[in-house]
Order: sequence, then C-alpha cells, then structure tokens
Amino acid sequence: MSFSAEWLALREPADLAARNDALLVRAAAQVATGGTVLDLGSGTGSTARAFAAHGFTDLRWRFFDNDPALLDIAAQQTRHAECTVGNLADIDALPLEDVALVTASALLDLMPQHWVDALAQRLSQAGIPFYAALSYDGVMRWTPQLEEDDAITAHFNRHQSTDKGIGPALGATSGAQSATALGGCGFDVHLADSPWIIDPDQAALHAELVSGIGAAAAEAGMERTDDWTQARREIVETSQAVIGHTDLLALPS
Repeated sequence: MSFSAEWLALREPADLAARNDALLVRAAAQVATGGTVLDLGSGTGSTARAFAAHGFTDLRWRFFDNDPALLDIAAQQTRHAECTVGNLADIDALPLEDVALVTASALLDLMPQHWVDALAQRLSQAGIPFYAALSYDGVMRWTPQLEEDDAITAHFNRHQSTDKGIGPALGATSGAQSATALGGCGFDVHLADSPWIIDPDQAALHAELVSGIGAAAAEAGMERTDDWTQARREIVETSQAVIGHTDLLALPS
C-alpha cells in the first residue's frame, strides 16, 4: 500500500486547505517544545509541513512508512526528522518511545477495523493522543452534475471498503468507526469535517482524481466508467468537486 510522490505532491495543497485548523492546533498543543511526533504512513512528510504552515516548526518528527523512496523525500524536506521503514500492520512494533503525539493523514479509510482497534488499545495503554486527518467520508459532489455521478460514488465507496493489504478497509465509515474504537478505550474524541473543495484552478488534481475514481468504480463492477471519466476530464477547467473528509483528534481522558 503506497502512493507515488507525484500524486502526493499534487494533492498536498488541497489537503492543507481542507484540514480543520482548530483540531490541528489542539493536536499540536499536546506536544511540548522539541517533542516527538510519530507520523504513520507519512509518505513525503505532508503532515509535518501542514503543522509547520500553522507555525509549529519546533517539533521533532518520526516518519514511519513502508516506502523508503518516499521517506528519503521526507528526510530531505523536514529538519530533525527520523525515518523508519516499517510495516504498519504490526501495531506492536510501532516506535512509540518518547512520542508525545501520533498522527496520520489519509490513512484510516484504508485500514481495517481490527487495526484501528489495536491502535486504539496501544495508544490508550501508552497515554498518547492521536490526530488523524483527511479520512474519506463517502461524500462526492460535482458542479455541474452528470447523470452517472451518484452511481460512480456508490461504486467507488464499495471499492474503498475492499482489502488494501491487511483486511477489509473501513472506507467511508472510518471516521465514525475510529471514533467509536478510541472512545471505547477511554479517549475524548473530537471530529470535524475537512472536505476537499477542488475549483477550476486545480484542474490537474481534478483530472487525476476523476481518473482514479473511474478506475476504482470499474474495479467495483460499474460498466462504462470510461465515458464518465472522459466527460468529467473534459470539464475540469469549468467545474468544481467537493470530496468529503473527516479529521479526528483523540485525547486521553
């Protein structure tokens, strides 16, 4: 389970704009000056850059990902970063030593329930807060609309719940399911909407996005998705997409 550096760079401005500012600031407040943040599935380090963009530049980052090429980029772009190549599926092996906050971005919707349950239990035992941003919530809307939009969304959501490598993913239910799991382990959980709003000036992102959505819908059994994809790509410079996401902050009680 990995993504290209090109795709991660293309989506990063939309991610930054979508994050709920209040939850990010509250998450950062859990970390003392110079404290360590463990970022799960860190990719090229976009979570660290989001914190820096809000003025939190004195944190120490421990990046954890299964893709060494992405970690190389993260190390180049973030000062004082530790980089660990590891298996996210192994919750017991996560390097939590001296960690004040665990973060993740665009990850929970790809993970299965048993993984979220295990993470909640381990973080509860360690007394470590958790901030997870940009979990897809199942909502996709376009202006102007096309006849196939609803069917595409339904099939894409079905695809999001398939196995991404360690079990059936939570997909669009990940925000609510993760909140329940963390709350059951004694955390005080806060949720906030963080939708992508993709305007005509983000045509490159929009075009790449609809290609991926169409391909996923086809894998989920929808026919003639190429027609929808082509129609959407032809109007990315005059249309808007809203893609729903959820941000989550879990604080030890």
